[in-house]
Amino acid sequence: MEGPGLPVVLIDHLGGVQGVYEDHTEFLQKHFHLITMEEFLENKEDLAPKIRAVYQWCQKPVVNEELLQSLPNLSIVASAGVGIDHLDLKLISSYSVKVSNTPSVVSTDTADLGIALMLASSRRIVEGHQIAVSPHTQHFPTDWLGTEVSGATLGIVGMGTIGYKVAQRAKAFEMKILYHSRKQRNKEEEGTVGAIYCKKIDDLLQQSDFVLLSVNLTPQTQKLIGRRELELMKPTATLINISRGLVVDQDALVEALQNRVIKAAALDVTYPEPLPRDHPLLRLENVLLTPHIGSATGQTRRRMMEGMVESIRAGLAGLPVPNQVLP
Repeated sequence: MEGPGLPVVLIDHLGGVQGVYEDHTEFLQKHFHLITMEEFLENKEDLAPKIRAVYQWCQKPVVNEELLQSLPNLSIVASAGVGIDHLDLKLISSYSVKVSNTPSVVSTDTADLGIALMLASSRRIVEGHQIAVSPHTQHFPTDWLGTEVSGATLGIVGMGTIGYKVAQRAKAFEMKILYHSRKQRNKEEEGTVGAIYCKKIDDLLQQSDFVLLSVNLTPQTQKLIGRRELELMKPTATLINISRGLVVDQDALVEALQNRVIKAAALDVTYPEPLPRDHPLLRLENVLLTPHIGSATGQTRRRMMEGMVESIRAGLAGLPVPNQVLP
């Protein structure tokens, strides 16, 4: 049960498709008095001054100017995950409210998924499963072939924590690793994974058999991969996106896949999410899609929740906020 005197924290809702996980609730209620958006809207006059923090899970509740204006004693917004493109940091900061996220805890699982998408796409795992279980299958086709990963060239766009973990895993497959990033890693870090820095993204695109996107969504990275970039890639190359859907010009990607400008795409992220059910990406045989599950393991989601609790408690106590995001 929620104890008396606990800090009041606004959440969107408990349970359901995008609500706070029910098995997280007991831990959260040891530290906070939770108020749902429905409760808040029904009794805004009484509850608004009491709310000290927003616990944002699945990017909800939406933190906009209307909400900020209605919460005079708000101190911190804790957002789950690494991406903060859904938050207007300058606006939130103008209300003297801090923001935190959970970047480090998602990196291992997201890197694992990047490798999984590369392997599943190259070895045509989903298609293979469909052949294996089809009631119409009488023989397995011997000319049904995938693409070799070991020894291939992997180009990583964005060598942050996730990108570097992808490189660590790719090294085990004896891949040649190229990377393009805002900042070059030091020589020791490059040497550990055998990564070669490409100052120009064009060089990486032209040489890579697999191009994996692991960048934050910013105005500079929106539609980073468009028609020109796709045409620079090998016709045998696969594009893998584990960052954000808007990093890729989706219309250009559809065209490139339809016309075999590139061989395939493996995407954990799209725009919007989910795609409209008539979107052409859903009908292309050379596309593998997953529903934005980079951090979706029980262990990681638990660590995300615990990290958000730590950030909120620190923010309310006037202590340095772990993983604070500055505008």
